[in-house]
Amino acid sequence: MGTAQRQQQGEPGNTTAFARFVLCGGAVGLASSFAVAALASWIPWSLANALIAVVSTLLATELHARFTFGAGMRATRRQHAQAAGSAAAAYVGTCAAMFVLQQLVVEPGAVLEQVVYLSASALAGIARFAVLRLVVFARHRPHSAAIDRTARLAHATVAHDPAHADTVALHHAA
Repeated sequence: MGTAQRQQQGEPGNTTAFARFVLCGGAVGLASSFAVAALASWIPWSLANALIAVVSTLLATELHARFTFGAGMRATRRQHAQAAGSAAAAYVGTCAAMFVLQQLVVEPGAVLEQVVYLSASALAGIARFAVLRLVVFARHRPHSAAIDRTARLAHATVAHDPAHADTVALHHAA
């Protein structure tokens, strides 16, 4: 989809959408880290983390639907499922990176672990942005549907114009 067409439809450009993605995702991630810590004081940490992961994914998907990708409306169930799938894939990717680090380095230091984890997270985030942008929140409007909408609009306009009544009569007779 071209940039001009995206902007005409109210969809932000890639740079704007990515900045919004980082802002929304970062804010939800930061809030989630505090929420997990707070909830873990009442229930086991693994359960708190799982619950917050579900809630934060739902919240982030809503923010991305309404704000990041310019849809301005709630995310559908399909979009929630696809976004959850992309979040799960990102989680698996970061876990795999840490597993590989543990296999390659006997005792990695905290700095190396953070570098690997943050690098894997950044790559996963970029991949997730691409999936959300190109698949989950893509606005696929077939060219023929746009032509059909334009033709209906033109027909409705002509039908309400008395000066073109004969054109409408000819169109209906065809």
